[in-house]
Amino acid sequence: MRTHGWSGATPADDTEAVARIIAAAKTAIDRSGADFTMAEIARDLGVTRQTVYRYFPNAEALLTATAIDETAHFLDVLARHLGEYTDPARAVVEGIAYTLERLPQDKYLGLLLGPGRAGAFSVTVTSDTALAFGRAILERFAVDWRAAGIGDEDLDDLVEHMLRIVQSFVIDPGRPPRRGAELRAYLDSWVAPALRHRGATALPQPLAGPSPPRTGE
Repeated sequence: MRTHGWSGATPADDTEAVARIIAAAKTAIDRSGADFTMAEIARDLGVTRQTVYRYFPNAEALLTATAIDETAHFLDVLARHLGEYTDPARAVVEGIAYTLERLPQDKYLGLLLGPGRAGAFSVTVTSDTALAFGRAILERFAVDWRAAGIGDEDLDDLVEHMLRIVQSFVIDPGRPPRRGAELRAYLDSWVAPALRHRGATALPQPLAGPSPPRTGE
């Protein structure tokens, strides 16, 4: 870790340096929105731009990291909201619907999933960062995924599918936009059946009983 600058208070290690850069980005976002520059962050921290670039290659990467750091609260809220949902199909439907409903209210969730420059996921929903965020959402569900016939690789595919659905609703909410019960009914019709089918095929098959006697025996 370089020790240049930092307004005379050098971070103890790279982890602290990253945390301080993200904190400075959060301050910049709260002050003037997502259109901050790396020069602005460097100035606030008392370091050179090269120091900030050492940890984040560009402002978009820093913006995404800051948004993810701040969406931990959303994940906690989502986990509480879905606490009673143990059925995979119902949990996924409600998880998608609730996330879409929270987007206008949660500034940092909007930075991740909303449209525009700040909506990094609205363009790259299959990026490692996006998939990691989606996996963090599913891991908060009170669902036994393995018992539902969904292994680790399948869970990654489910994350991607959910993010693609969220992306499509963000880009085009519909005319008029589906909300509330109508949105959930739509998702229940076209998303839930795949999960219900997966759960049905995962059920243990009954043991075969003795063969019926042949006619005439």
